[in-house]
Amino acid sequence: MKTRKLRNLEVSAIGMGCMGFTHAYGDGPAESEGIALVHKAFDLGCSFFDTAEMYSYFKNEEFVGKALQGLPRDKVIISDKFWPFPLPGQDLPEGKLSEKGIRRCLEDSLKRLRTDYIDLYIEHQMEDGSEEAVAEVMGKLIEEGKIRAWGQSSPSAEQIKKAHAVTPITAIQSEYSMMERKWEKDVLPLCREAGIGFMAFSPMGNGFLSGKYASGAKFQSTDLRSVITRFNPENMAANAPLLDLINRYAEIKGCTSAQIALAWILKGWEFVVPIPGMRRESRIIENLSAADVELTDEEYRMINTVLSTITVHGSRDGKDIVKLGTVPVNVTR
Repeated sequence: MKTRKLRNLEVSAIGMGCMGFTHAYGDGPAESEGIALVHKAFDLGCSFFDTAEMYSYFKNEEFVGKALQGLPRDKVIISDKFWPFPLPGQDLPEGKLSEKGIRRCLEDSLKRLRTDYIDLYIEHQMEDGSEEAVAEVMGKLIEEGKIRAWGQSSPSAEQIKKAHAVTPITAIQSEYSMMERKWEKDVLPLCREAGIGFMAFSPMGNGFLSGKYASGAKFQSTDLRSVITRFNPENMAANAPLLDLINRYAEIKGCTSAQIALAWILKGWEFVVPIPGMRRESRIIENLSAADVELTDEEYRMINTVLSTITVHGSRDGKDIVKLGTVPVNVTR
């Protein structure tokens, strides 16, 4: 597996988003099966695993802790995220984003992850006005060895600048794919200029770009895609030209559509690491192998030329907290 640098961290060129093992995509695999899949990904060269305290209210962290327990800690990079507001069972009168609040949450996450440090600790959702204060706390935690690096999720360019000036940011985590390119305007260029890495979640548009879902696909009520308008039948049909484009290049390169979607991300920005979810061995093999699919400069240019003529219908964005079973999920993540 090729590697990439997220500022001071070297990670596999493609990481594993672990959210789906317990959260947001309907019923996941049994725990033992999930652990075996994480180990399979590691055996194939994946060293980068992402989780969050919010996913299934701490259960995802617990799963990741168990799954990584049998792997060499110095060969694994753990990315974890803390939610800015108290979650069920978190009694934090001092405030979640206060130094005391962050420290308490970090210590709890360390226990669930069964480790004494987190490689990359990310503020999961941005709150205006807290950038400098949170960055200062992150700096202290880095000095103490509790975390090796820190980051932000879905921040604006201005929020990045404010925080980065206090404690250098290692990585930004935001949605990025052929279906969501808004960060190309200012955030990605800023990351390149400042030496900040970028983690692309939902790099295949929540699976749409894999071409594996028909326009009449049905999703469980506990599946995030049941509330993402991109998966409305009419929008899936309207987005067919995007799949046609990907399929065309998959045939040219002799690979799958999912691999083209990931290869496109890897080609465009040398500091971007996609973190797709993978809950089947076949998907792990397929997605991780995308690191070996290389688009030429001309192929990348031609894809972008056609992309500029395609309108993406529907969105993953949403400000409301929606109920997916018993677990509330922010559609913006």
